[in-house]
Amino acid sequence: MREGAEGTPSASTATAADAGTATSPSPLLEAPALKQCCAQFYASDLATWLLGESFHPGGLELTARLGQQLALTPSDRVLDVAAGRGASALLLAERFGCEVTGIDYGEASVDAANAEAASRRLAERVRFHRADAETLPFTDGEFDALICECAFCTFPDKPRAAQEFARVLRCGGRLGLTDLTSVRLQPPALAGLMGWIACVADARSVEEYVDLLQAAGFTMETVQAQDAALKELIQTVTGRLLATEILAARKQLRLPGIDFAKARALVKAGADAVAHGDLGYVVVVATNRNDPLSHCSS
Repeated sequence: MREGAEGTPSASTATAADAGTATSPSPLLEAPALKQCCAQFYASDLATWLLGESFHPGGLELTARLGQQLALTPSDRVLDVAAGRGASALLLAERFGCEVTGIDYGEASVDAANAEAASRRLAERVRFHRADAETLPFTDGEFDALICECAFCTFPDKPRAAQEFARVLRCGGRLGLTDLTSVRLQPPALAGLMGWIACVADARSVEEYVDLLQAAGFTMETVQAQDAALKELIQTVTGRLLATEILAARKQLRLPGIDFAKARALVKAGADAVAHGDLGYVVVVATNRNDPLSHCSS
């Protein structure tokens, strides 16, 4: 990871950094290419450096609270959708003793997550697979709980993903979803490929998320705003982005392809949107109800 400064991203982030040059509006790419682009970025050292190990506002502290809200126990089978490098899945297994399966679209992230599970002697209870959230490779009712943190808004087909969540959860199974929320059309700086990867470009209102989940067969239990966690993450990213740009200017860090001006504009636009109340963060806990769409039995 290091070239002239400990903890900073290395040149291996170049493939993901290319996203910084994109300006096309949505639809930005065909769905598979868009998913792959997001997966490459979140598997990169740059993503870890800018966002931290958990890749979402509130970090692992918010994940732990989500596990408490889901009332997880050692007997529960949990699915982590868009698990990234596995930080949340590993935390839930350690904290609550549950069995966790994580899926992610990025093969590199899956490999890193499995390696971390093995190094922490959790491989028997935590495992990761490469899979698509819109086509989950599991049987109906296989899980007791499902989490999806700051990723649902990046899925091109959100209704399909919500239906898949309901399908793989047992009747009465619980969903914990955290995500960015948006109440209006985003400015150009947040609407391009970088905005999509940053989970901003296709963020929806709380009401739209609730409608999507209810249509898939979920009953809402709690809906909680967590805007302060988003503000804190944006402040962290702003500082780390500045440090990265300084190191790159001094040639202590090589990041071919990244456009720092666009990255700064993205972060500033995000901060402004939060300040104006146009962008927020929400935690939703819902229960899979007995409904034909949820594939639950009576």
